[in-house]
Amino acid sequence: QLQLVESGGGLVQAGGSLRVSCAASGRTFSTSVMGWFRQAPGKEREFVAAIGWSGGSTAYADSVKGRFTISRDNAKNTVYLQMNNLKPADTAVYYCAGRQGIRVHTTTQEYNYWGQGTQVTVSS
Repeated sequence: QLQLVESGGGLVQAGGSLRVSCAASGRTFSTSVMGWFRQAPGKEREFVAAIGWSGGSTAYADSVKGRFTISRDNAKNTVYLQMNNLKPADTAVYYCAGRQGIRVHTTTQEYNYWGQGTQVTVSS
């Protein structure tokens, strides 16, 4: 089982950078696929990025490719999302998610564990 806590959200100007983190507790983090999702007001939760348990496999939404980077530190039980060249359209609550397994998944239905979310606001 995983308990997930996000941090690092905030307010940033367009073109700026921000890194959000997700600290996990539980013995299964190092064998879990981890993902980041986001939800803007009035919209459905959408996939942002995911990373396999070893860090060797990653996946990104087309809207963030080349701007966002997902990474993990299994020794610290933490997954990160580095966000560069932020746009107002990136404004949302960002959620960390996890699941056991090998394959990297990109849909909300595939993840069992969720954090409470952290707000990211990008001003124009």
